[in-house]
Amino acid sequence: MEMALPPAKVARAAGSGASVPVECCQVCGHAPLTDVLSLGYMPPVNQMVPIGEVPRQQPWFPTNLLHCGKCDLVQLGLAVDPVIIFPPEYPYTSGTTKVLRDNFAELYAESSAMLKLGPRDLVVDLGSNDGTLLSNFKNGGHRVLGIEPTDVGKIADGRGIPTIARYFTPAVAAEVKREHGPARVVTAANCFAHIEDVHSIVAGILDLLAPDGTFISESHYLIGLLDRLQYDTIYHEHLRYYSVSSLANLLQLHGLEVFHARPIPSHGGSIRVYAARRGVRPVQDSVAKMLAGEPRSGAMLARLRTFRNDVMLSKLRLLGIIHDLEEKGGRICGISAPSRASTLVNYLGLDEAIIDYVCEIAGSLKIGKCMPGTSIPVVEESRLFTDQPDCALIFSWHIADELAPKLRAKGYRGKLVTPLPVPREL
Repeated sequence: MEMALPPAKVARAAGSGASVPVECCQVCGHAPLTDVLSLGYMPPVNQMVPIGEVPRQQPWFPTNLLHCGKCDLVQLGLAVDPVIIFPPEYPYTSGTTKVLRDNFAELYAESSAMLKLGPRDLVVDLGSNDGTLLSNFKNGGHRVLGIEPTDVGKIADGRGIPTIARYFTPAVAAEVKREHGPARVVTAANCFAHIEDVHSIVAGILDLLAPDGTFISESHYLIGLLDRLQYDTIYHEHLRYYSVSSLANLLQLHGLEVFHARPIPSHGGSIRVYAARRGVRPVQDSVAKMLAGEPRSGAMLARLRTFRNDVMLSKLRLLGIIHDLEEKGGRICGISAPSRASTLVNYLGLDEAIIDYVCEIAGSLKIGKCMPGTSIPVVEESRLFTDQPDCALIFSWHIADELAPKLRAKGYRGKLVTPLPVPREL
């Protein structure tokens, strides 16, 4: 069995208080990597200062996208210390988004039927956030355990979902296995691309899994990112941008075999991938189908270069729309403040002179703070309906079809504009 050898220079930023450049591929160790896109310097997308706070020094880091010519992994050129990009007061909660709630309910229905889970089977979720994913397994009668280093894990604990407040490591995996037994399922939804030194993480997952256990990951899908021009999902939390091919390559280095893969709608286009020890489960046709739709090697590099040009043109088109509105004295606000909005706002150079405020639904932890890297305030959504600005930019454009009718029903009468993949008025 071919087993993984870690790259010669693993980019470990944890504990540095700063950042470390990625000098070789995070999976296969190949160097040099090809620089395919730069979005300039960006602040951490979830470091938000309170409205009115005296401006202080904040960290900004280069945002370069690199391609590995050997294994086709697309990756960020810099690893930032997790304490900087995932502070204890991290404001993201997955339970506030209906698309994610529906996705996790569907994940439970699909996996419990496919894997024939029993009531004593243990399900462990890495980066478990507020426990939204695990709540489905808990309600289904299975044993659950979350691993979540930020304070949002306390929300899960309050909902009766036991949560370990630590980063996942091989040592934590061994501890969980010793105290709770092996896991029938380990899940990592929207975090498996975030963790540095990924080989040690996969080794920990492998140790924690029962012999017939399954690892289920959900990650933003590189091909969907390219096809829908989702450059706004490029930021420092996302160290790797997986295709099914590059993800399967990583897992097979540890003796894990992808046996099912399919696209899912969350985060504007993701992939759900099931893997087990080699030979434990029959490989479904879905894997070959997805692999067939992915460019490789020179074709992938050419696709990435086209993407770079399209990103530049998209920026200019959107700035043109904003310029025309401002020239006529129009007032502009933003709708929702997901992490991806920070990339878009800072790449375009938007500030409080251009965007009056950004609206979030009541209860959001981001209300009362400023958009990262700016003084644009995040306010409660009701202000949109009393204030009636001329235009609202939907930063959560990937769910615009869900948001727009609700905003109209609540009384907003101005223009609704989605910035990507092509700037347009709804």
